[in-house]
Amino acid sequence: MSNAVWEALAATPLQEVLRRAVVVDDLAEVAPVTVPGARRLAWNDGGGQSAVWYFAEDGRALLLTFDHESELNLYAEEEFALQESFYEGVPAPLVDLVRDRPENYESLNLTDPESGRTIHYAGGAFWYDGTRWHVADGLADHCGREGLDLFGESGFDYCLDVYRLGRDFTPEAVVADRDEDGCYEDEKEKEADLPVVREVFARHGRGR
Repeated sequence: MSNAVWEALAATPLQEVLRRAVVVDDLAEVAPVTVPGARRLAWNDGGGQSAVWYFAEDGRALLLTFDHESELNLYAEEEFALQESFYEGVPAPLVDLVRDRPENYESLNLTDPESGRTIHYAGGAFWYDGTRWHVADGLADHCGREGLDLFGESGFDYCLDVYRLGRDFTPEAVVADRDEDGCYEDEKEKEADLPVVREVFARHGRGR
């Protein structure tokens, strides 16, 4: 499975992935969510795309991505069974982190019409076993059957761009990306943002 961002994620130690997730969560001003047994960190672009990380206490991790314009957006259709199938192959304790949990900005619930149980929607489901990352079997199977670009349709590439995996992750690089995205009205605003971003990096220098 060849994808530059996937390969960069696979090559990045989990502690460094955690550090980047902590910094991005802070920069995105995402409200903390309490999840028993794991640390949840997230990013959203304010327009319907998101990345949500669960770093479990046992050293495993779950990553969910979402692109609201994707063929993998099942929320509008309320397709609970299909959404649940995307998590097939993910260990049950990791799936439990998103099952029957309160909704939040990045993760709304789909509800089983028969049992009333809920699960967080996600276009992409990926997990880390303590050694390496995996694509959820159910997601891979669905994309294979439907002929879908798994990394593109899941929002994986777009949603993980902000973490700069495989690239320098510094305040200067973050500000440069923001400038390229048109986030600043002028050079003065850009210069004013740099010390703010530097302070966030300094606060989380060890990924804590």
